[in-house]
Amino acid sequence: MGEIQDAVVTTLPRARVRRTRTRRVLAWGTAATVVAVVAPVTWAQVSGRAHVHDAADVPQRTVALVLGAGLRPDGEPSTYLRRRLDAAADLVDRGVVEVVLVSGDSSRDGYDEPTAMTDYLVAAGVPAERIVQDYAGLDTHDSAVRAATVFGVRDAVVVTQDYHLPRAIFSARQAGIDAVGVAVSSESVEPRKAAWYRVREGLASWRAVLDAVTSREPARPWSDETPVDEVAARAATPDATGRP
Repeated sequence: MGEIQDAVVTTLPRARVRRTRTRRVLAWGTAATVVAVVAPVTWAQVSGRAHVHDAADVPQRTVALVLGAGLRPDGEPSTYLRRRLDAAADLVDRGVVEVVLVSGDSSRDGYDEPTAMTDYLVAAGVPAERIVQDYAGLDTHDSAVRAATVFGVRDAVVVTQDYHLPRAIFSARQAGIDAVGVAVSSESVEPRKAAWYRVREGLASWRAVLDAVTSREPARPWSDETPVDEVAARAATPDATGRP
């Protein structure tokens, strides 16, 4: 009987030790998972926000980089996209930027964001010769990398909605662009959709860091395009009447 009691007494502390070790392993695993998720998102968001400016005091850059944001069923820019384009047109009008690079999706028949964006800007008074189209800007990372590697963008004002701007700036700067940003409104007649965009931004920020550290290539890594510096130089050259 005494031997049985001794065995029970010995087994109880061992069980407690095993439970304690299990709890510690779970705690460390949870902490590591949180860090692996939160740290990249924080990096993208904080580093991007450091370069956000009000439209009135944004520093001069060569290019305004406008990212696609969808088209309406009639092929016209969505409300979100029109706000981005209006802000870009204002930057051109005030002489803050020389060229607008419109980067969007044209990967399927009947859907052409860059052309719709160009038409809208021209109607808003932006000279066509100051607009450059990237037809392979399938996502923010692709747009940023192609802007740097295909179009030779070295500095830019990124124009997009407030919730998206820090990540977009992060991606542009990771691509080697001296990027700052101007935010436009994300107010929506569909509040649930707008709220989902903000929630999704955390996941997208994590993916942006992964894309940056792995140097993910765009879906279309190369196409033969005119560098934006050449476009800016041509646009600034006076014509026969002496007008730029």
